[in-house]
Amino acid sequence: MLATGNGTRVERARREGKSNEIFTEWEPRHSVLWGNQPLCLRHRLHEHPLFSRSSLAALIERYPAGKYMLVKVGAPGHEREWREGDFGSLGGEEVISAIERGNMWLNLLRVHEVDSRFGALLDDLFAELEAHLPSYQTYNRICGILISSPQAQVYYHFDTSGQSLWQITGSKRVYVYPASAPFLARDELESVCLYNNETNVRFEDWYDDYASVFTIGPGQMLSWPLNAPHRIENLGFSVSMTVEYAMRDIQRKVRVNSANCILREKMGLNPANRTSGATYWAKTALLGAARVTGLVEAKRRSRRPITFHLHPDIPGQIIEVT
Repeated sequence: MLATGNGTRVERARREGKSNEIFTEWEPRHSVLWGNQPLCLRHRLHEHPLFSRSSLAALIERYPAGKYMLVKVGAPGHEREWREGDFGSLGGEEVISAIERGNMWLNLLRVHEVDSRFGALLDDLFAELEAHLPSYQTYNRICGILISSPQAQVYYHFDTSGQSLWQITGSKRVYVYPASAPFLARDELESVCLYNNETNVRFEDWYDDYASVFTIGPGQMLSWPLNAPHRIENLGFSVSMTVEYAMRDIQRKVRVNSANCILREKMGLNPANRTSGATYWAKTALLGAARVTGLVEAKRRSRRPITFHLHPDIPGQIIEVT
């Protein structure tokens, strides 16, 4: 939970004229729009020394194996490609240079657990959110660093946690789709909640006609409603921070949708989406039993095998794993 003291600290600093807030704009309407509509706001994280190129290079050099994802994706307009690799013993600057010249992205997962300074930054960020949204009680807060090639893309998908994207370097074009049918199918939502397979969601080109499209650059962040599908195109070399979090109502929806997936797949039922009362607790018990028996883990998404290494001598090229 957010500490009320943090929110009070933010308010006190603002009154004393000593505030160095992360958000550089927040109007009363933003408190109403947050979580209900896609919302683009300005911030100052791109000025923070943690996100300098040298700092990121040093962070990469000490990042633990297995705590990052290096993904090679398909070129724009081509069939989907998702291959995972590693950067081996390359230095941080070499890794960044390779990404600048390749077609891939590097996700430094749960960076707050690797470098406590990002944890402090995450606390400050949510302290500000609490000051603007007093009822916004979050937990399981996570941040990551996404370093992407100029033409890399993130395929159409949706998330089961609260999400926001903070642009640091370069620009992205983000397509945000309505969190309703046909863009968000109920059976796919339930399957993603249960199995974490969010990259296998159906997409049609005509969906773009109904998307809200944002081009965000350094010093801009974007949030969107829970489960809203989205996809991302880079408009140059890019560095972003991703933030995700849980809340009580979000967690309840995940549990209900996960249990519904079990009821639909195993019993052929079409269950309701109630997140309270006896039905909710019965579904929570069902989900717990399924996990204990291994019914869920057998189909949950696992990391793909490593199929390439970054070329040590030619930035942007890869070496196939044989």
